[in-house]
Amino acid sequence: MTHRGKLVLLPPNRVWRTYRGGAELDRLAGLGAPADAHFPEDWVASVTRATNAGREHLRDEGLSRVLVGGAEHPLDTLLASDFDYFLGAAHVARFGPEPRLLVKLLDSAIRLHFQVHPTSEFARLRLGAPSGKTEAYHVLATRPDTDARLYLGFQRPPSRDELRRLIAEQDIAALEACFDPIPVRPGDTFLVPGGTPHALGTGLLLVEIQEPSDLVVRFEFERGGHVLPERARFMGRDLEFCLDVFDLSPRPLARVDRENRLAPRRLRELGPDSWQEELIGPDHTPCFRLRRSHVHAALEKIEHEPAIAIVTEGACAFAAGDETHVLRFGDKVFLPAGLGPVSLRPSPGGCTLLECLPPVP
Repeated sequence: MTHRGKLVLLPPNRVWRTYRGGAELDRLAGLGAPADAHFPEDWVASVTRATNAGREHLRDEGLSRVLVGGAEHPLDTLLASDFDYFLGAAHVARFGPEPRLLVKLLDSAIRLHFQVHPTSEFARLRLGAPSGKTEAYHVLATRPDTDARLYLGFQRPPSRDELRRLIAEQDIAALEACFDPIPVRPGDTFLVPGGTPHALGTGLLLVEIQEPSDLVVRFEFERGGHVLPERARFMGRDLEFCLDVFDLSPRPLARVDRENRLAPRRLRELGPDSWQEELIGPDHTPCFRLRRSHVHAALEKIEHEPAIAIVTEGACAFAAGDETHVLRFGDKVFLPAGLGPVSLRPSPGGCTLLECLPPVP
């Protein structure tokens, strides 16, 4: 088949969101006048539809179109042409013909809404949905003169009755007082399990890796002058139902450092002065995996499983079959499970690749 042995290139796939950002994504795309707007996310190799109130008529919002051998394809159609090749027979046998993964590039110009996502179990049992939304963040850069922080878990959790009142009255000062803001810097990796209340701060450019769903409880209704319609707040349910989503256990910063801020673990040597690290593995979550490869010399690499690779430092020439593509900071490529060896030739000074993988099959 014509797609076999070829790299799957991933052009920008910008998605409308309720908050503003995206100027840094404009710069990565080479646009002439970068500006913050309501398209602050690039959904990478996505077969997940975005849920945006008022935009339900845009049936393909969130779905990626990709380039293979110079031809453009809807990613879902391409995968369906050869699931075993793209996802691997073991993956398909366990999970079915679904990537089981959603990856985003995200650039925030303002603090996001305070929000919480359901766990996989809650989504399956209470929402009839195949996936919850455990997610993780890997910080690439921060904007100058911004707070560069996030909110993760209630350090001082309210009672269920108090939380109900704070949300109903939109007492944002009291909700914010439940959190201690957490400073972040490039290279940090954080895991946000389903049920954990959270928000990203201003000025963060990051990779988000998550379960493939757009399920969210936004318990802050207005940000940046945009007021959420009621159907966009509680997943189409009511507040009482959504209170069950929250993990109200206290998450002091020592617990965040222990359970949510993840340190790299060296996995294997790739070649001279080159190695691969695990950032998120099965011991952290069964939902997805995240690795990072440091490439400082030409080498050949093979994984035998599907992966989304994002260049996060330097530049690198990827060669597979009779094609070679030079990818730079922010460029993305999907590597099918059956692709075979990929030759990597880094720029002087080397390159770093962030590799996003689905659950272990």
